[in-house]
Amino acid sequence: MDTNQTDHPIAEARANLSELLSAVRLLKRTYFLASRGKRQAALVPVDLGELVEQVGGPDKAAQLLRGHLTEATPTP
Repeated sequence: MDTNQTDHPIAEARANLSELLSAVRLLKRTYFLASRGKRQAALVPVDLGELVEQVGGPDKAAQLLRGHLTEATPTP
């Protein structure tokens, strides 16, 4: 299993879950689990998951990040 790759088929991830979890925990990597080439879920470091939880869940975190990216994007 290539832990440098960010997208992994769900069946492959299931077979190598402890290796992926170690990389998430120790190397702070994020992995996407895919089915038929489409991302379905993500394995993220605990601190990131807890931040998402603190701001009100995934939808609120995405909204905040999108707003921040819009503000941070320089205009020509």
